[in-house]
Amino acid sequence: MTEAVEITTFQLAHGLTMKDFIKANKDINIWLKSQKGFVSRRICERDDGSILDMLIWKSAEDGRRAASGIVTEMAGSPVHAAINQSTVDWTISAVHHTMDG
Repeated sequence: MTEAVEITTFQLAHGLTMKDFIKANKDINIWLKSQKGFVSRRICERDDGSILDMLIWKSAEDGRRAASGIVTEMAGSPVHAAINQSTVDWTISAVHHTMDG
């Protein structure tokens, strides 16, 4: 198995800030830590205000399984209302090269 990178980009729901979004992720963060293959997560805000949410998984299969759980097991999470769902772009890709500092 090879590592995988999950990248999701989106706009926040109208009127919400990055601080609101991070707060809405409290239950998701706890849940992610319990998921098989979870390595790390980074949330960034781009200059245009869009959000980039990046997760590292031990495998693409681990990431896909967790993504399914986000919309089923975690369907009641406040994070879903914090996202403008019509702007979501989600991908997961196997890592082919890694370089650490």
